[in-house]
Amino acid sequence: MRYMLIVKATKHSEAGVKPSREHIEAMAAYHESLARAGVLIASEGLQPSSSGLRFTYSLHGEMPVVTVGPFAREKELVAGFTLIDVKSEDEAIKWAKRMPNPSGSGQGEVELRGLLDDENLLNASATTALESDLRDQIDMLKKMIP
Repeated sequence: MRYMLIVKATKHSEAGVKPSREHIEAMAAYHESLARAGVLIASEGLQPSSSGLRFTYSLHGEMPVVTVGPFAREKELVAGFTLIDVKSEDEAIKWAKRMPNPSGSGQGEVELRGLLDDENLLNASATTALESDLRDQIDMLKKMIP
């Protein structure tokens, strides 16, 4: 089962403040332990949202609106991630609890979420996509009828 540990952004990460040497070493040791256990898939930090672009899509199939960063509400932004492949959710939780405070100091936050596997994705997305398409068609018909 694959899981993503999503490291939430902070004021410091959004300002581009580099973590301390101690924090870098602690995160490197954590990722090394994941690798030795054979569960690490990938781990990366992200640049601040000031270097990002946001694409907002409409329901009507128009071209997306592009917004240049930085983006507000740091707590809703992602500063980095770690992907792991483990046997159970309990194992994923244990690894998540072992991650050093991602902010280095102060209040940090990590979100643990399972990835959709092919079987779940195919079953769930086919039904969801069909329902969504039908709702869109109904909405368009309602707009066409005076």
